[in-house]
Parts: sequence; structure tokens; C-alpha cells
Amino acid sequence: MKFRAIRVFEEGDGYVKRIVERSTEDLPEGKLLIRVEYSSLNYKDALSCMGNRGVTRSYPHTPGIDAGGVVVTSESDKFRAGDKVVVTGYDLGMNTDGGFGEYIRVPEEWAVKADTIDIRDAMIYGTAGYTAGQLVYEVLMEDLPPEAGEILVSGATGGVGSHAVKILVRLGYDVVAVVNSEAERKMALNMGAVGTINREESVDTTGKALLSQRWASVIDTVGGPFLSTAVRQVKFGGVVATCGNVAGSRIDDLTVYPFILRAVKLKGVASAYSSRRRRSIIWEKLAKEWRSPEFDKNICEVNLEGMMRAVDDMIGDKLLGRVVLKHK
Repeated sequence: MKFRAIRVFEEGDGYVKRIVERSTEDLPEGKLLIRVEYSSLNYKDALSCMGNRGVTRSYPHTPGIDAGGVVVTSESDKFRAGDKVVVTGYDLGMNTDGGFGEYIRVPEEWAVKADTIDIRDAMIYGTAGYTAGQLVYEVLMEDLPPEAGEILVSGATGGVGSHAVKILVRLGYDVVAVVNSEAERKMALNMGAVGTINREESVDTTGKALLSQRWASVIDTVGGPFLSTAVRQVKFGGVVATCGNVAGSRIDDLTVYPFILRAVKLKGVASAYSSRRRRSIIWEKLAKEWRSPEFDKNICEVNLEGMMRAVDDMIGDKLLGRVVLKHK
């Protein structure tokens, strides 16, 4: 079968992306051939489009680390033709052709039946929403009540951060969002945040081992100096759940004191290879009790041509909100 896809090519000293026609015969091996109905844009997709070898080793390549659709053919006894499925994580869109194409072929272990969640909703969440769900879950596992105080969220207007804000607001928590512009501030407040701080205010430069206790807990999507500062500002017994390193991979100025004097917990989240049991728990919560009335806010639905432009906006740091790709 012929289908359309965004394909990234290495040309000269750079990388270019084009919409091309492909054949399902060109897809990699796997027990499930899936007709993709929806995908979404994540930072890893932008990195893949830029030729980042830490994400994608060889080109040409089709990005899209999220995909939701219908099984066309199955060589697995766990799935049948016509089953609606969601595929996130593993190697999809990184070194295996992903959801920016109208068809994918994947191992059966990568797919989850979309029994409790609508496919479009799953792609609005996508890897970003699923990761946000894991971050919130790590905080809630410590039995943190809303009255414990404010929760700080970094990268609050990005894919992961915006979902985290919406979930926490839905559950009755007071959220303070880290923002970098007036547009981001307005967006965070529209999602239900009770307040905002700018990026400069969120980073300490004194190097002190402990700072004033300010936040009940923190959800961090950026890492670097922000993460170091946040750990030193969390109240006694609080949690810092982290998943990103866009602001840096080092945690300078951090000592053991927040952990041994304030019992602060630092929890890392890696969504790509989380267990099937964890996936089931998170997806069910996202579909039901965590689904916010603000769920559809700041969602931009595009076709393949629109996704080409959205990738450029993400690379240029001009993108606000969540971009969902709808295939014809």
C-alpha cells in the first residue's frame, strides 16, 4: 500500500524534511501493521528532524514517537485487525519509522489496546502527557495533600509541563508555573495556575546548600540549574519529580543536605521503557479521573503540511501548546 509521510534526509552538511510517498513494503519488520489516525509533536521529533544522532542514528527517517490508530494486519495472538491501539515510547520515531507516516509496523510489545481512552485523546496526551502523568503519579505516591502548599512546574507551557499543570489543577492543587514571556504567563494562568515566576527567578546563583522552604513539591521538565535550585527550596518531606535536561544535564551546587535534613525525595521518570503495568495505571488515570476540563485547551490539530511548519516553530522556540497530527 502507498501512503504519505514526512521523511527527513541528510543532504550535504545538513538535514531537510519533505512529504513523500512511501510503500508499506518499505516499513521495518514487526507483527503489527497499523494505519495511523493521529500522532503528535514532541521535542524528540524536532531533534530527529535536526539530525540529532543521539535520537536517530541513520537517515532517511520518519519521526513521530507517538501514534494512535487501527491494526490492519496482525501476526500476534494478542491483537486482531480492527483493534484500536496506542504506541508510545520504545524506539518508535527514533530509529523505527514513526507516526509522521500514515502507516507504521511495530513489534506487538509496543502496542497497547485503546480500550479506556479515545485515540485522539491519547495523542493529545502522547508521550508528553504520559510522562506528565508519571511525574504527577510520583508526587501523589507520597500522599501529598493539596493543602500542603504550592507545586512548582518548570517548562509549564511545553508539552509535558502543560499536561502536568492541567492534571494538578484538576486534582485541586495550587500550581505555580515557570514562564519565560508574557504569552507563556497568560497561557499558564488560563490553564489554572495560581501564579507564575520567570525563569531567572527560578534559578539560584548564591550556591547555598539550602534555600528557604518554598514549594510543597516540584515537577521539573528542564533539569540543570533549575533542578538544583528546586531541590534546595522544597519543604520538608516534599518530592521533586524530574524528566528533562533541556536546561542542562549537570546538577551543580547540590549537596546531600536537602535529602538528609529535609527528607526531600528526588525521583526520575523515564517514559520510553516503563512497565506495561505502569502504562496501564497511567493511561487509565489520564482517561478518567485526571482528565481536566481544560484538556482540549491550547491544542493545535494539523495535517502533514501543518506539522512541517510546527516542527520549525518548535526548533525556533516559537511553539506554544500541544500539536496533534491528524492523518486523512
